[in-house]
Amino acid sequence: MAKLLTGLSLGYFLVMLDTTIVTVALPALSSSLSAQQWISNGYTLTFAAFLLTAGAWSDRFGARRVFFTGLVSFAALSLLSAFSASPAMLIALRALLGIAGALLVPSSLSLIAAAYPVPASRAKAMGVWAALSGTGLVAGPLLGGILTEAFGWRAIFLVNVPVAVVALALSRTAPATPPKPGRTDVTGQLSAVVALSTFTYSLVEGNPWVLPVSVLAAAVFVASQRRPDAMLPPRLLSWSLPAGAIVNFGLSGVLFVLSLYFQETRGYPPSSAGLAFLPLTIPTAFNPIFTGRLVARIGPRIPAVAGFLLMSAGTLIQAFSPPVALSALGLALLGFGVSLAIPALLTAVVGSAPPELAGLAGGALNASRQTGAALGVAVLGALVSGTSTAFALVTAAVVLLAGASIAAAALDELPA
Repeated sequence: MAKLLTGLSLGYFLVMLDTTIVTVALPALSSSLSAQQWISNGYTLTFAAFLLTAGAWSDRFGARRVFFTGLVSFAALSLLSAFSASPAMLIALRALLGIAGALLVPSSLSLIAAAYPVPASRAKAMGVWAALSGTGLVAGPLLGGILTEAFGWRAIFLVNVPVAVVALALSRTAPATPPKPGRTDVTGQLSAVVALSTFTYSLVEGNPWVLPVSVLAAAVFVASQRRPDAMLPPRLLSWSLPAGAIVNFGLSGVLFVLSLYFQETRGYPPSSAGLAFLPLTIPTAFNPIFTGRLVARIGPRIPAVAGFLLMSAGTLIQAFSPPVALSALGLALLGFGVSLAIPALLTAVVGSAPPELAGLAGGALNASRQTGAALGVAVLGALVSGTSTAFALVTAAVVLLAGASIAAAALDELPA
């Protein structure tokens, strides 16, 4: 069972690693802020947009089959990304990588739910899953900086291949989950992609003329989800979804802003910029395991709210260009906050969903998280360009503070 959990966790580790490993390498990939945002968001957008469909596919075709398909596709596309000939080609490949990554998340959650039917054991297992995957999210800048400086930016994609092979070997014993009849919600899927991509385009490129298209597509998505066969059943909707979006809005947006700040303002080389994020990385390596045990004992509400408050405090510290020691403290608070909030939200949402909708519930929460990540990079990137790094970080801190209230309301409304 431990091997299986490690294999499933490594699959999501790859997804999270690829979210942030490019952050420190962005100046080496392109000198254009717009191109840098799209290299980051090309992956995050498709990842967010296809998570709901991936959750539905996981429940419909079987989580095991979907997980293995995503893992093999992720390794192959990573290899192709390493040989990209231009930023445009890399953006396109990263968009495909986002789809492959989307297949891995709800399927791994569904497999964990099947392998650990007892709620307390499932909470602990999800703590391990979140620890390994969360390490990938925040270890990305450190590993990306070292690989970029030592071997060039192509190495940040090549490293995915051996990890995927190990994950495939360890997860071969995954249980087969019974498929659920149904059909793909094409209208919901297309409208979600159009709404997310056009809204992000308007923020990154400063073009408000596409916003009506985004609003119309969002309205079509909401209307389409009223059907009985919609990919996001109304019973899975809760305030936990915007809470999940705010977590990643803060984390991904702050990582993007600080990575550029460390390199372009403080003059750090990629490896030093990666090392600067080490205080954020360390808590995510062990704290989600503690969070899983804490949630099993006292429930998810207190850990989630505490996580948002710590993230807000850590981000606010960074806004005032603190000395190195204080900056490290702020990053540590951010790391502890992330590793409290995310496992608590995941355990609550997946645990409260019917077993046959576990994959879809996990996909819905992660879709909202990655939507928040894309918006965090776009919004805070626009604020850095139009105002200052300090103003962007203060904005992120305020949003995270609001997230604490939303999380409290969200976890009050979910069944135990």
